[in-house]
Amino acid sequence: MTKRVLNAPDWLIAQPIAHRGLHSRASGIIENTLAAAKAAIAQRYSIECDIQITRDGEAVVFHDFMLDRLTKAKGRLDTFNADELSQLSYQEGDQNILTLAAFLTAIDARTGVIIEIKSRYDGDLRLADRALQIVNAYPGPVSLKSFDPEVLVHLRGNKAACPLGLVAQAKYQDEEFANLSRAQRQSFSALSHFPHAQPDFLSWNLDDLPHAIPMLCRAGIGMPVMVWTVRSKAEADFARCHADQIIFEGFTP
Repeated sequence: MTKRVLNAPDWLIAQPIAHRGLHSRASGIIENTLAAAKAAIAQRYSIECDIQITRDGEAVVFHDFMLDRLTKAKGRLDTFNADELSQLSYQEGDQNILTLAAFLTAIDARTGVIIEIKSRYDGDLRLADRALQIVNAYPGPVSLKSFDPEVLVHLRGNKAACPLGLVAQAKYQDEEFANLSRAQRQSFSALSHFPHAQPDFLSWNLDDLPHAIPMLCRAGIGMPVMVWTVRSKAEADFARCHADQIIFEGFTP
């Protein structure tokens, strides 16, 4: 059996990664906005961001499935078109919700971007398709990652050229995973899908360190491991004992 070569360029772990950009809600810089991206670029950090699917099939940069926490609107994001979302106001600041294409155009290859494809684990792969279409046209350093292994399988099957990452943790009890069956949770925890997803890098939960999975990925197959979400220097020092790079927020490493 031929050993697969990881698609893991040095930029993936060259700089600390600002979680949803370098944001500070107290300062009016909201997560996953262009202001947060520009703040990260100014301090020479890479950027991690999240994308969701709109009603009209566009990819927009936003973490939550619901609009309520961050914007003055309410309800499910995927019940709005991209143009409608661009007109919504955040609760603080003067930013708007950008499409992924507009977000990457504004970043203009000035730093690495790691994009998390959000999933409802319902087999809907439209967001993965749209993200891949956008990323394929982007000239800068960019990668795609997801908690959902089926997203990675789909991207791999569609010959994604960018690095693909698996976001993982030891347990899946959060509300985000409410749609998963017990068998699915056990499969996710055991990384049973690893041979099919074929990730190039691992994004692992800080709360689950130390753990055999990131250790084996790093020491066994030389896979880069980044750790989320690091919120202090002490956590950063601890994480760097177990990983190659940190995804941080709330302080500057």
